[in-house]
Amino acid sequence: MEQDATRCAPVPMTPNYQLARILTLWDLIAIVFGAVIGSGVFIIPGTVLRAVGGRSDVALGVWVVGGVLSLLGALTFGELGAMKPEAGGIYVYIRDAFGPLPAFLYGWSLFFVIASGSVATLAVASTLYLSELVPLSALATRVVPLALIVFCAAINVRGTRHSATLTTWTTVGKIVAILGVTIALLVAGRARGVLDGPTLAPLPILTLVSTAGLAMIATLWAYEGWQYVTFSAGETRDPQRIFPLGIVAGTAGVVLLYLLANVAYIRVLGGAGVAQSQRVAADAVAATFGPGAARAIAIVAEVAVFSALNSVVLTAPRVFYAMARDGVFFRRLAEVHPRFGTPAFAIVTGAAWALLLAATGTYEQLLTYVIFSGWLFYGLGAVSVFWYRRHRPEAVRPFRVPGYPLTPALFAISALALVVNTMIGQPGRAAIGLGIVLLGAPAFYAWRRWRPTPDSPGESPRRDAA
Repeated sequence: MEQDATRCAPVPMTPNYQLARILTLWDLIAIVFGAVIGSGVFIIPGTVLRAVGGRSDVALGVWVVGGVLSLLGALTFGELGAMKPEAGGIYVYIRDAFGPLPAFLYGWSLFFVIASGSVATLAVASTLYLSELVPLSALATRVVPLALIVFCAAINVRGTRHSATLTTWTTVGKIVAILGVTIALLVAGRARGVLDGPTLAPLPILTLVSTAGLAMIATLWAYEGWQYVTFSAGETRDPQRIFPLGIVAGTAGVVLLYLLANVAYIRVLGGAGVAQSQRVAADAVAATFGPGAARAIAIVAEVAVFSALNSVVLTAPRVFYAMARDGVFFRRLAEVHPRFGTPAFAIVTGAAWALLLAATGTYEQLLTYVIFSGWLFYGLGAVSVFWYRRHRPEAVRPFRVPGYPLTPALFAISALALVVNTMIGQPGRAAIGLGIVLLGAPAFYAWRRWRPTPDSPGESPRRDAA
């Protein structure tokens, strides 16, 4: 591996290429909430109930298991982020443990599809909720998503502190709103659904495992996003102390909020009612407080989507920045703006590609194909903790993942199972998705031929794998 790494051309550590550490504990927690909670909490509970035949007991169990798996991942990345608090997070862990090619493939997928596709998807989704509040013309429906991406990019270029503050306030707003709606439904809703699952005939164990496995995919998509905070570890104040607390507390908070929301929906609509709903939050509110009250959900969803979009724009460019510093991406993306202190070129370049995807409508197909492969890289990132423990036993570890080695192993196995399940259940989609990811391999080797040597004599690569 080391021979491969030396072919890359890392960028020297000068003030023009260093990010300031300005993110606080509350910023990290807000990023986790912001990146995870988009439109999923308003829609996916219905998907999960449909997958398990309307059984609320099984559905709630699936949400609990999905939350536990997410917490296992958060605990694992908590150790890695505290031990190696660099911009790029998962990209850095994979690079060190498995070499520059797998890391590049992750960054490639993140840039061209996962992050950019998520930004485009969220921006377009914002018009769906906005149209329920104000009438939008056909032109406005196309322009609003583009304007929203440009706005978020501008805020993030202007300063990490500005973007983090915006993320914090919008995240607080959506948490308060979702929690308020949940409590209102629990208090005022009719108690007709929470116990409907156990009254049904028990399912055969194989059927139970199969249906729960299908539902698990949907819940893990809903929990998707807590990993993004690892990208910003290089900008965290006192990361050895607060990074593990931020990622774990944020993820635990999301799990608790999701469970409460699901109990509230089931209380009002029942398991069968949630299974039949395409807009479960709006339907639950309408059933409890009348059709007019459902419009409030559109406002909450609009804030949630914007907060998620800004969180992705805030975090993902740090991976592109780290790739550029390693010499496997455009060098300008490693530069830090002299006035604003942000990776401005990385932010603008990522936003420009997201704009193209949103304008052409190609994001939906690409994201559908590739999003599952992200879990393959999440699993690799978790497995890297074993590499660090073996090859860097002397490294300072202010936080050690509880339950090691079982905790990271369970998360990695679950991530692999999710990928394999997708490949078995949807082989065509999986093949296209993996093909898109593997297209990064020739790009990686072409980049190394283009920049075959370090920038200056004696300069060593940043990757420290043996």
